[in-house]
Amino acid sequence: MSETIPFPQRFGSNSGQSFTRRDGIAKVTGAATFAADNNPQGLLHAVTVPATVARGKVTHLDSTAAMAHPGIAAVITPDNRPPLSGDPDSKNFMFSFRFEALQSREVRYANQPIALVLGQSIEAARQGARLLNPRYEALPPRIGLDGATPYKLETGAFGMRALTVHGDVEAGHAAAIAAVDVTYETPEHYHNAMETHAIVAEWDGDQLTIDMPNQAIVPSCAMFAHYFGIAPENVLIRSPYLGGGFGSKAIINGAQILTILAARMMCRPVKLMLPRDEMFGPTGHRGATRQRIRIGIDKDARMTVLDHEALATTSTFDDFVEPAANASQGIYAAGALRSSHYGVRIDTGTPGPVRAPGEAPGSAALECAMDEMAEKAGLDPLTFRLKNYAETEPGTGKPYSSKALRECYERGAERFGWSSRPLRPREMRDESGFLTGWGMGTAAFPAPMFAAKARAVLRPDGTGQVETAGADMGQGAWTALAQIAADSLGLPLDKVDFHSGRSDLPDGGIAGGSGHTATAGSALHAAGEDAVRRLAEVATADPASPLFGAGNAGVIASGGRLHVRGDESRSESYQDIIARNGGVQIEGNGSGARNSEAAAQHAMYSHGAVFAEVKIDPDLFQMRVTRLVGAFAAGRIINPMLAESQLLGGMIWGMSFALHEEAKYDLRTGRIMNADLAGYHVPVNADVTGLEVITVHENDPYVNALGIKGVGEIGITGTVGAIANAIWHATGIRVRRFPIRIRDLLPAA
Repeated sequence: MSETIPFPQRFGSNSGQSFTRRDGIAKVTGAATFAADNNPQGLLHAVTVPATVARGKVTHLDSTAAMAHPGIAAVITPDNRPPLSGDPDSKNFMFSFRFEALQSREVRYANQPIALVLGQSIEAARQGARLLNPRYEALPPRIGLDGATPYKLETGAFGMRALTVHGDVEAGHAAAIAAVDVTYETPEHYHNAMETHAIVAEWDGDQLTIDMPNQAIVPSCAMFAHYFGIAPENVLIRSPYLGGGFGSKAIINGAQILTILAARMMCRPVKLMLPRDEMFGPTGHRGATRQRIRIGIDKDARMTVLDHEALATTSTFDDFVEPAANASQGIYAAGALRSSHYGVRIDTGTPGPVRAPGEAPGSAALECAMDEMAEKAGLDPLTFRLKNYAETEPGTGKPYSSKALRECYERGAERFGWSSRPLRPREMRDESGFLTGWGMGTAAFPAPMFAAKARAVLRPDGTGQVETAGADMGQGAWTALAQIAADSLGLPLDKVDFHSGRSDLPDGGIAGGSGHTATAGSALHAAGEDAVRRLAEVATADPASPLFGAGNAGVIASGGRLHVRGDESRSESYQDIIARNGGVQIEGNGSGARNSEAAAQHAMYSHGAVFAEVKIDPDLFQMRVTRLVGAFAAGRIINPMLAESQLLGGMIWGMSFALHEEAKYDLRTGRIMNADLAGYHVPVNADVTGLEVITVHENDPYVNALGIKGVGEIGITGTVGAIANAIWHATGIRVRRFPIRIRDLLPAA
């Protein structure tokens, strides 16, 4: 994004102000160019042919019939696919997955691409795909948590440990005077970003240009280059706008590789955009989980043990097991902790990171189990959590870089009115006679940082330009990052051009893990400071400048001018300094990464607490979430409006997890029966009411130089459990499978 958008002048810092999105007008007016909006000269349209069985092999594809269609340019199958330089079944990069690129006729899951058809138009390509008329030698599919024999993991997702133990777990069980032993299940969830995966690929010799939505722009260049035998710098990815990602657009998939391959084979640009139903399979999902949680307490209701075991589904050909049990490692101060993970291989596509991977399903089960333990102890759920929340990271003993969780509990509870909650269930009804329940859950999410680079320029006219190859999936990153950059340059926001979304810019890192603002923002801040430092060196060494002799350390930047610290009468504009020194722009460079010493000494998380109210028809058992109040401490907030939007979105996703989302499989074929937004339910406006976010001020000097954490995922954690616990409080029924359905409450009659 390179245009300069005017902003109202605000007093003080750019950061901390609720500026509207830089890209907002372009998006709502249709001026924004998403990947599939690109139509280069000579474009061919590609469609994949998805497998309609989940296990077996393709025995017939009628390529002759498809090629007889006048609008078909080519049909690519396992029999004629040109070779790749890299093996799709190898994993050569940190975030790479095995994928299907027509390397064989084997079918490993339903919706797997089994052919690629190229047409002069999208309509012709679709007609040609139908003419292939595939036939299969099918085998019985293995579906669900009981579809195969579980296996013990050696390594968990993202390279994390599959087994983590702190303290003597068996002694913790033995010491408990009261305990709960409960099992919760969560289903498969599929990313359903507004924009499906799309790609336009074009070759010019060995130079490859790709238009695509991408969450890891520069790292992806190396991955694509690997499969086509070219240098990473020969790959240009343009990703100015993304219609959502949620983790799926950080991962390369087979359809993208096949499109690039087709473009090289045909010497023409090729476009592919997956239809909605083909997002269910080859582009990742959240695996199903079955979680057993055992909690024991002593006579003072303090936890002696927290033992969390998670079984999760993965594919038959790769490993990504949802790290759900790790949600128990960062919140509560049990005497002993154990998080263990097991996998079950079934005939689906490989799961992958979905918004709050691990923490979303893990915290759902954990917060429900905490409520069950509180009930058994005869304590209010908030009182029980206040007794047991951790002030240092369990196991490591490292202090949290900030201690704001208690304030989140207190402020959220006060705003919600928690003190008037009856302890026993089924004691609240509203004026219409609806059963009413209140529940709560603790929210927590790690505060990661990746590595990033940025460039900043002070131009002869006194304005600035900043560059980093970041990604804005709709969360407002380009606005927040521009605010950080403007502050670092000492300029108003409307005097700074922000460039991003291209791989030929400095590497902005990965937009994921709620770490993008901290990562790319730190790099931009460093680059801006470097540019100002270089400008100050010029000015303080120039006898003609009012700043002469002040020394670099004695100069501050503000409002497009350099000032001598403590002497406002001595200042000079950027424009004058640069003009007097030949009119040459000043360039600064910077990088962002976590301070290793701080990371070794402190545990870094965002924290929060969510309080939920539900109302349930006592005759029909229809459920509505009527209030959600979330209090979150997530470091320095760069743009309060955008942060609130992200937190609200996370809470709505939590509502979706608790009451709506579930992929349903036909056990006979292994196909997903609700692979569209009609059958795969997510909340709509009518489902959402009474949401409120409280941001708790938090000054964390250790997490990074800017004190920034993340808000993209923490809103889900805590919300799911809060809603489920509120349903118990309304009905007296503990539902241990998500999403919670009307049928689960029928015994309440």
